[in-house]
Amino acid sequence: MHLAELNIGKFKYPTTDPRMAEFMDNLDRVNALAERTPGFVWRLKGDNNNATEFRIGDDNAVNLSVWETPEALEHYVFKTVHVQFYKKRALWFDLMEKPHMVFWWVEEGHQPDLQEALERLEHYQKNGASEYAFGWAEVIDKERWHAQRCA
Repeated sequence: MHLAELNIGKFKYPTTDPRMAEFMDNLDRVNALAERTPGFVWRLKGDNNNATEFRIGDDNAVNLSVWETPEALEHYVFKTVHVQFYKKRALWFDLMEKPHMVFWWVEEGHQPDLQEALERLEHYQKNGASEYAFGWAEVIDKERWHAQRCA
């Protein structure tokens, strides 16, 4: 099994606004880094090589990807240049009232679509963590992850 993740965010400004320049100017670089990171499997992208053209829910921007392991995703998010942009996310995205990230297991080779991802997010928002959809706390709980993956 592989780990799918959906992360949504509401842009504070249009992507062409100068206040979004640092984010937009580095999007290709950060996405290319993800694709080179050991354990990366797949990410949703459009004709522009990123996912800024996709929207989900209340017009939220999306990041949808699949990783071999939670450790691979955790390494990319917190131990690469990505973390510099993660720390600045409040400059570009509004604060979300509900959970905006969700994770779930997928069969190797499966590429989830936005409908599947939205269903997982809505389930997580309404019901909390379960085997169907869970959050970062469960992702970084290595013992639970290994038990679920091997079950």
